[in-house]
Amino acid sequence: MSGNRSGSRRSWGWHPLRSDWAERVVEATSVRRGDLVLDLGAGDGALTAPLVAAGARVLAVELHARRAAALRERFGDADVRVLEVGLADLRLPRRPFRVVANPPFGGSTDLVRSLLAAPSLLSADLVLQRAAARQWADRRRVRRRRLDLGLAVPRSAFRPPPRVDAAVLQIR
Repeated sequence: MSGNRSGSRRSWGWHPLRSDWAERVVEATSVRRGDLVLDLGAGDGALTAPLVAAGARVLAVELHARRAAALRERFGDADVRVLEVGLADLRLPRRPFRVVANPPFGGSTDLVRSLLAAPSLLSADLVLQRAAARQWADRRRVRRRRLDLGLAVPRSAFRPPPRVDAAVLQIR
């Protein structure tokens, strides 16, 4: 799940959201001022920026060293902490937290399983391949959590566009 440091973005499924779509995704969440929010696979900060604008305290998780450095520079004056770690190695917070993320498509199953098992998770809004999001949402409930299909995210919402459409999986 942690990706390949040297591979192309396609080799591990990274497709950054355009800023207008990142704003739409964040607006559709339950994030409130002061919430601790994890942006998993933060990339260039497309979701981090509207989360900061919403008043969240953001933990931006990015494995790629250059992107992590760029995040630190871009959000140096904001309430953002950047962790340069793979998602498979990330220790989730013990205090209440939310997740708003556009993680790499490859490895989303392990990520969702990890979040479903996290006792302190308040909510998660994950941009996933539409088929994967539907499969999870079809289960309705897992480990006392409700799973729903949220915002539809077309290929054109990404740069470069992936081969498939996406959707937001909501975990509550």
